[in-house]
Amino acid sequence: MVLGAGGILGGAWLVGALQALADELGWDPGSAEYIVGTSAGAMIGGLSAAGVPPWFMLAHSGGETVAESDDEEGSLGEDSRSCGAVFRLHRGVPALGPGSWRLALASLARPYRYSPAAILAGWLPQGLISGEPLKQTIRAVAGDCWAPHPNLWIVACEHHTGRRVVFGRRGAPRVSLADAVAASCAIPGFYKPVTIDGSRYVDGGVASISNLDLLAGQRLDLVICLNPTSSLHAPHPRTLGERAAGVLRQLSGRVVRDEAGRVRESGTEVVLVQPTVQDLDAIGTNLMSSKRRQHVIEVATQTVARHLREPELRARLRDLPPGESLLVKRPHGAGIAQPDFEELAHRRWEPRPQSRRAEVCAPARNPADGTDAAPLGSTGRRPARRRSQTAAA
Repeated sequence: MVLGAGGILGGAWLVGALQALADELGWDPGSAEYIVGTSAGAMIGGLSAAGVPPWFMLAHSGGETVAESDDEEGSLGEDSRSCGAVFRLHRGVPALGPGSWRLALASLARPYRYSPAAILAGWLPQGLISGEPLKQTIRAVAGDCWAPHPNLWIVACEHHTGRRVVFGRRGAPRVSLADAVAASCAIPGFYKPVTIDGSRYVDGGVASISNLDLLAGQRLDLVICLNPTSSLHAPHPRTLGERAAGVLRQLSGRVVRDEAGRVRESGTEVVLVQPTVQDLDAIGTNLMSSKRRQHVIEVATQTVARHLREPELRARLRDLPPGESLLVKRPHGAGIAQPDFEELAHRRWEPRPQSRRAEVCAPARNPADGTDAAPLGSTGRRPARRRSQTAAA
């Protein structure tokens, strides 16, 4: 499963889309053997991999009272209701000039080597908004460790070079999940870049809006890509802002379709889910507004559910395995009690009969401690299943 970038409201759309997948298919999205998250998708993917079910994200975001865990570290606070979308100024003296002189001058000398997003990331000044609320949201469920998921990939970009870095994949810098997600969400010019081991990182969307191409050649059965910033629908623009948003959606759609084509050429089926006209009306033009977040979640739950009921798509997803009950369906009752997220996350990888799995971009090891994530002994985690030779043929 691939979760694309999209700001605050893009993240809200992702929550609704994951809820629809769980409701309609009885499948736990966090059980995908690979999860790739970029920017807002990194936040939602990180929470999902850490054991937070979509129904809990929806209820918590909606302001429902939660009977919190006795474990303070595992309790989600008020900031987490918006997945860390609380804007606070970074403490410290603001940096003057381009955010990265090295990247800015390199792009000036050889502009053909850099994407427009990378060039912009170099010249924009460093943002003033702190990423600490983003980190706090992830720490509430994962502490200072990585998620108990065998293949979670969080994508960011090195600010000095514009180079894509996939945290969680073998060979990437060791980092906590909280730092990786904050780095992936660090929009140039808005958030303060996140420093990890002496290097500064910014939003993974600088490299690609979805980074779906990371899965090309992985010999997977199926990739489900949820991309909030593209759409097959084009509502008639009424304002200059809507025209600009329409152009950006077209560019995003072109990139994700090209990347999906590369993955399909490698022999992997791709299901691409994008916002409808109803979603676009709910989202509007300001992706960083938190006012309509709950409304966007509710609309996305309905529109994606309708899409999943289409017979052709239903047939393509029929082999997804049923998920653990508490990770798929909300328990009956008036209030909600906060589950033990870590226990739920580990339970996903207990031994069970083999079946066809959906894939989500994810890492081959736990970068927090440098150990391989698959062979975990008592947890019984299985290595990611590759396409069989018969299927590949």
